[in-house]
Amino acid sequence: MFNVITEPIRGCLSLTLYVLNTVFWCLLLFIVAAAKAMIPLKSWRRKCSRTLNVIAENWIWVNNLNQKLTSNTRWIVEGVENLERSQWYLVLANHQSWVDILVMQRVFYRKIPLLKFFLKKELFWFPFLGQAWWVLDFPFVNRYSRKHIQQNPHLKGKDLENIRKACAKFKTNLVSVMNFVEGTRFTIEKHTRQKSPYAHLLKPKAGGIAYVLGEMEDHIHRLLDVTIVYHGGKPSFWAFLCGNIRKVKVRVRSLPVSSELMGDYLNDGLFRNNLQLWLNDLWNEKDRCIAEMLGSWPKV
Repeated sequence: MFNVITEPIRGCLSLTLYVLNTVFWCLLLFIVAAAKAMIPLKSWRRKCSRTLNVIAENWIWVNNLNQKLTSNTRWIVEGVENLERSQWYLVLANHQSWVDILVMQRVFYRKIPLLKFFLKKELFWFPFLGQAWWVLDFPFVNRYSRKHIQQNPHLKGKDLENIRKACAKFKTNLVSVMNFVEGTRFTIEKHTRQKSPYAHLLKPKAGGIAYVLGEMEDHIHRLLDVTIVYHGGKPSFWAFLCGNIRKVKVRVRSLPVSSELMGDYLNDGLFRNNLQLWLNDLWNEKDRCIAEMLGSWPKV
């Protein structure tokens, strides 16, 4: 429909639609959140939390319509056929761009419970979205470095406490907990600095997985291993708005939550080592998967 419109105009139109959609649904979120805060009844607050999730899903639905209206991107998605909205999931994915969030929201829309992910504390101040994530019980963390904690011992365990509080809320409503285990977006500079053993990935960190599984206990039913590849390489958000991404390929694998993934990550060194080895094996497989996906783009 918009093929004849130049890319900058298309990008501006798409951005305008995203902003209007975000402001509209965020205002509704804030009204429901205020009603939730005013009445301290557990049953009322559970109903409000479910309503907040429905509002967030409507926001995603309109964002998806925006993408279909203003973009000619071809989507190739595998492995989402047997997913269920009645289960809790822990979702693990490679991370290249903030576009990854929009991609997964589209791929998993109404196939699994609402995705909720860990955010840097500074993002709370992002207009509308930061406050929306907060009322939706997205966990905000500081991600202190080991050196910083050594210099400020009182900060030890702060992020873990935030995770515990978030997981306690996750137990009351169906949710999909999203974790970018690389901890940051992939860049060539970071890859080189880390001396990563993977061709297309940064080194994964097992701590987030262990904390979520430990706190959620038997609530997490399955792990979803998500691999995202963009035709033409890592995309910018502006390129996504302009419809410059020709193809997006997403492969999803559903994995069981086995007993080897459950343990005391903080105090059990053997478990900590074994969990990291398990994650390294998963990342080796993902690296091979990315290489295969990059080499098998179908001709248009």
